[in-house]
Amino acid sequence: MDYQTITYELTGGVAIVTFNRAEKFNALTTQMRAEIAHAVRAGGEEARCVVITGAGKAFCSGQDLGDRANASSIDLERTLRDEYQPLLQAIVECPVPTIAAVNGPAAGAGANIALATDVCFATESAYFLQAFARIGLIPDAGGTYVMPRQMGMAKAMGAALFADKITARQADDWGMIWQAVPDSEFDAHWRERAAHLAAGPTAAYGAIKRTLRASWDNDYADQLTLEAREQGECGRSRDFKEGVLAFTEKRPATFEGR
Repeated sequence: MDYQTITYELTGGVAIVTFNRAEKFNALTTQMRAEIAHAVRAGGEEARCVVITGAGKAFCSGQDLGDRANASSIDLERTLRDEYQPLLQAIVECPVPTIAAVNGPAAGAGANIALATDVCFATESAYFLQAFARIGLIPDAGGTYVMPRQMGMAKAMGAALFADKITARQADDWGMIWQAVPDSEFDAHWRERAAHLAAGPTAAYGAIKRTLRASWDNDYADQLTLEAREQGECGRSRDFKEGVLAFTEKRPATFEGR
């Protein structure tokens, strides 16, 4: 695909997908959603880690309400079903680790795209905003799913009803994200963390993703059965043998991955 609204860079086993509408604070259009989904799938096939970030001062300001001449004509159900759902599933189902590097404000669907990734880093000056109630809507793009699970029902309900800004530090404290990072260290930090994952046992990472996500729907016995099956697969891998050998030889492991 010839990307017009994002950029895609593959370096050192890391695919970097950058929202590239800085003049619009990376607001999401129909074309942009299709390009993001395509790029994430490509990264899942040819990289060992996928990073999603934004150009300019914002990560993503959410839906571009000027994407259509008459906002009242937007079929939101169709848009969510046909455009957002494939994008979000591409992120959640990506076979390699996904990282959101939230370089600035993440609002509306932009916030929930970030929260759909496996690991979310945010610069300390960033914030998250479930702005939907301000225009008579509910949180979407997976927001009603991820928020209660990541921050608890009380915080999720307040964030949705009041539509207040949640600072990166608050998001870190509440368990919404993995880490808030000082602005001056942010770029180097997420790149180092992405490189770490790209050098790791990516087949095991895929199993980690599957088992943790499945735990919401499984009872305890089902989860133990799933763990045993996935661990059996990992235990038969070259990476497990290499990891044990490297441990006994007191050297860094060289993982093959999937």
